[in-house]
Order: sequence, then C-alpha cells, then structure tokens
Amino acid sequence: MGRAFEYRKARKMKRWSHMAKVFTRIGKDIVIAVKAGGPDPEANSRLRALIQNAKAENMPKENVERAIKKATSKDQEDYKEIVYEGYGPYGIAIVVETATDNHNRTVANVRSYFTRAGGNLGTTGSLDFLFDKKSFFKIAKPTGMGLDDLELELIDFGAEEIFEDAENPEHLMIYADFKDFGALQKGLEEKSIEIVSSGFERIPTDTKQLSPEQQEEIEKLLEKFEEDEDVQNVYHNMA
Repeated sequence: MGRAFEYRKARKMKRWSHMAKVFTRIGKDIVIAVKAGGPDPEANSRLRALIQNAKAENMPKENVERAIKKATSKDQEDYKEIVYEGYGPYGIAIVVETATDNHNRTVANVRSYFTRAGGNLGTTGSLDFLFDKKSFFKIAKPTGMGLDDLELELIDFGAEEIFEDAENPEHLMIYADFKDFGALQKGLEEKSIEIVSSGFERIPTDTKQLSPEQQEEIEKLLEKFEEDEDVQNVYHNMA
C-alpha cells in the first residue's frame, strides 16, 4: 500500500462541526458545477458525482434539488473557487480551498486567521511543491473481484492506488492523479461499479513532527479556517 493509504490512515479526518456545514459545502459545489456544466446530471459528470456525495452524507433530496434550482436562477451570484496558501506556526504549510461570492471578505478573514496565529499568508502556488493533488473515489466493493484484478481493470483509466476503506470494509478507496478524475469516473460507470462518493485531496509530500502542545496550537488554527462559511477544505503537512 502506498502514500495515499498512509495519509488517509494517519490523517485526523475532522468532521464538519454541524450537518448544516456539510450541506452548505456540497450545496456550493453543486451551484458551481451546474453553472459550469448545466443542471442535467446525465450530461454533467461533475454534478452527477456531487449528487452521489450528497447521498453519502444523507443530504435530503429536496436540498439537492433546491441547490440545482438555485444555480439556474438569474439572481444567484457565481461562487468563485479561490485557493489560499500560507504557513502557520512552526512552519506548518496550510492550503485553504474556498468558494466565495465576496473575495474581499474571504481574503481578509483568511489573512487574519494566519496573522493572529503568528503565521503568514503566502502567494498562490507557493506550496504546490509540498502537496500532490489527487482525485479519489469511494466505491462499493465489487463481488467476485479481488484488489489486484480490479486494479488491472482500472489502471488504464488512471487508478494508482486501491485499498480497503478503514471505516467500512465493504468499501474500497481508489486514488488517481487530479487530471484523471473524469476518466476514472467514466471507467467506473462503464463497468457498473457503484460510486459511493468522490472528490479531491491534497496529500503532503512530506510531513513535520510537532510536540503535543504545538499540535494543539495548529489544531486551533485549523478549526478557525474550518468554521469559516467560505472555506470548503483545509489541508496541512503536520504529521
């Protein structure tokens, strides 16, 4: 098993504090997907994937339909996806993915979180070398097919790592390069393999060890980011 497995196993996957936050995050993603590719899931593969994610998070169907309808409204402003990068205390690299309809508000908030914690906001792309951006799919384990056979079936679609989901032995995790998301989604659908959820993750190429006290300080900063309504995902290279 490779680096994606170790990262997934070791990372403290903090759940969003409230279910409303999860629904808001997925709702924004749906609006962005609909504006980019239209409201028909059959013709919009990204929207199709997000609807699967919503189902996996037990998001009510009416919430999904409301988000799609909202995206097609002329009154709905566009959400802009902006990535902020910087260093927290002790040189911990932090990448903050946002979806916002008010860039000035978002950048002011993100900068303030870094500054108050003794860190600093960097320039876009400054931390690219510290993270690999990967696409992932959580699938229902196919019957009558082992991991090796499945990997052979999917390697031409970009699959790099396949391993059992630590949270549910009936599910498998598949990791691929960021650019191969569409190809792998298509491959899974063509083979009638059930996709439970999917998305993207930034996996650190190297991690930094901190003392328990230092870790607690970084965790407090990460919580500040995660509590912000404009923030979609936060990644870091703390071990």
